Amino acid sequence: MALVINDRVKVTSTTTGTGAFALGAAVTGFETFAQGIGNSNTTYYCIFNQGTSEFEVGLGTLDGTSANLTRGSGATIFSSSNSDNVVDFNSGTKDVFCTMPASKSVYLDSTG
Repeated sequence: MALVINDRVKVTSTTTGTGAFALGAAVTGFETFAQGIGNSNTTYYCIFNQGTSEFEVGLGTLDGTSANLTRGSGATIFSSSNSDNVVDFNSGTKDVFCTMPASKSVYLDSTG
Protein backbone atom coordinates (compact mmCIF):
# COMPACT_ATOMS: atom_id res chain seq x y z
CA MET A 1 0.00 0.00 0.00
CA ALA A 2 1.46 3.32 -1.11
CA LEU A 3 0.35 6.93 -0.98
CA VAL A 4 -0.51 7.84 -4.58
CA ILE A 5 -1.40 11.32 -5.80
CA ASN A 6 -2.68 11.88 -9.32
CA ASP A 7 -4.43 14.53 -11.41
CA ARG A 8 -7.85 14.23 -13.02
CA VAL A 9 -9.23 11.38 -10.90
CA LYS A 10 -12.94 12.02 -10.32
CA VAL A 11 -16.00 9.78 -9.98
CA THR A 12 -19.54 10.07 -8.69
CA SER A 13 -21.19 8.22 -5.82
CA THR A 14 -24.59 8.07 -4.18
CA THR A 15 -23.29 6.57 -0.92
CA THR A 16 -24.75 7.98 2.30
CA GLY A 17 -23.56 7.88 5.91
CA THR A 18 -20.10 7.82 7.46
CA GLY A 19 -18.64 4.57 6.14
CA ALA A 20 -16.75 3.52 3.05
CA PHE A 21 -17.81 5.13 -0.23
CA ALA A 22 -18.80 2.96 -3.17
CA LEU A 23 -17.12 4.59 -6.15
CA GLY A 24 -19.11 4.97 -9.36
CA ALA A 25 -18.16 5.76 -12.93
CA ALA A 26 -15.58 8.35 -13.90
CA VAL A 27 -16.84 11.80 -14.77
CA THR A 28 -16.32 12.55 -18.48
CA GLY A 29 -12.71 13.56 -19.09
CA PHE A 30 -11.43 12.02 -15.84
CA GLU A 31 -10.03 8.66 -14.69
CA THR A 32 -11.43 6.26 -12.12
CA PHE A 33 -9.62 5.65 -8.84
CA ALA A 34 -8.63 2.20 -10.15
CA GLN A 35 -6.93 3.82 -13.16
CA GLY A 36 -5.36 6.81 -11.42
CA ILE A 37 -4.60 5.54 -7.91
CA GLY A 38 -4.66 1.75 -8.04
CA ASN A 39 -5.96 -1.06 -5.90
CA SER A 40 -5.20 -0.99 -2.15
CA ASN A 41 -3.37 2.36 -2.29
CA THR A 42 -4.08 5.44 -0.18
CA THR A 43 -4.77 8.92 -1.51
CA TYR A 44 -5.97 12.34 -0.49
CA TYR A 45 -9.61 12.77 -1.46
CA CYS A 46 -12.46 15.22 -1.43
CA ILE A 47 -16.15 14.30 -1.34
CA PHE A 48 -18.67 17.00 -2.20
CA ASN A 49 -22.43 16.46 -2.13
CA GLN A 50 -23.69 18.38 -5.19
CA GLY A 51 -26.15 21.16 -4.42
CA THR A 52 -25.41 21.12 -0.68
CA SER A 53 -22.75 22.41 1.68
CA GLU A 54 -21.58 18.91 2.64
CA PHE A 55 -17.89 18.23 1.98
CA GLU A 56 -14.99 16.26 3.39
CA VAL A 57 -11.25 16.28 2.64
CA GLY A 58 -9.21 13.41 4.03
CA LEU A 59 -6.87 10.50 3.56
CA GLY A 60 -8.58 7.35 2.33
CA THR A 61 -7.64 3.83 1.26
CA LEU A 62 -8.96 1.97 -1.75
CA ASP A 63 -10.00 -1.64 -1.34
CA GLY A 64 -8.43 -4.47 -3.34
CA THR A 65 -10.61 -3.76 -6.39
CA SER A 66 -10.71 0.05 -6.07
CA ALA A 67 -14.50 -0.20 -5.84
CA ASN A 68 -14.65 1.41 -2.39
CA LEU A 69 -12.84 4.26 -0.64
CA THR A 70 -12.45 3.55 3.07
CA ARG A 71 -13.12 6.46 5.41
CA GLY A 72 -15.27 6.92 8.48
CA SER A 73 -14.52 6.15 12.10
CA GLY A 74 -10.84 6.68 12.81
CA ALA A 75 -10.19 8.24 9.38
CA THR A 76 -7.83 11.14 8.87
CA ILE A 77 -10.00 14.16 8.07
CA PHE A 78 -8.26 17.45 7.25
CA SER A 79 -11.33 19.62 6.73
CA SER A 80 -15.07 19.13 6.46
CA SER A 81 -18.45 20.75 6.75
CA ASN A 82 -18.81 18.88 10.07
CA SER A 83 -16.24 20.90 12.04
CA ASP A 84 -13.39 18.92 10.43
CA ASN A 85 -14.85 15.57 11.48
CA VAL A 86 -16.26 12.71 9.40
CA VAL A 87 -19.39 13.83 7.53
CA ASP A 88 -22.62 11.82 7.74
CA PHE A 89 -23.52 12.37 4.08
CA ASN A 90 -27.18 12.74 3.12
CA SER A 91 -28.71 11.43 -0.11
CA GLY A 92 -27.69 12.93 -3.44
CA THR A 93 -24.94 12.64 -6.01
CA LYS A 94 -21.46 13.23 -4.68
CA ASP A 95 -18.30 14.13 -6.55
CA VAL A 96 -15.37 12.09 -5.20
CA PHE A 97 -11.96 13.21 -6.42
CA CYS A 98 -8.27 13.35 -5.64
CA THR A 99 -7.01 16.58 -4.17
CA MET A 100 -3.98 17.96 -2.39
CA PRO A 101 -5.02 19.23 1.06
CA ALA A 102 -3.67 22.71 1.76
CA SER A 103 -2.28 21.51 5.09
CA LYS A 104 -0.13 18.95 3.26
CA SER A 105 1.30 21.24 0.58
CA VAL A 106 4.77 22.71 0.54
CA TYR A 107 5.08 26.07 -1.18
CA LEU A 108 7.29 29.12 -1.57
CA ASP A 109 6.31 32.42 0.02
CA SER A 110 5.41 35.45 -2.12
CA THR A 111 9.09 36.37 -2.58
CA GLY A 112 10.03 32.96 -3.94
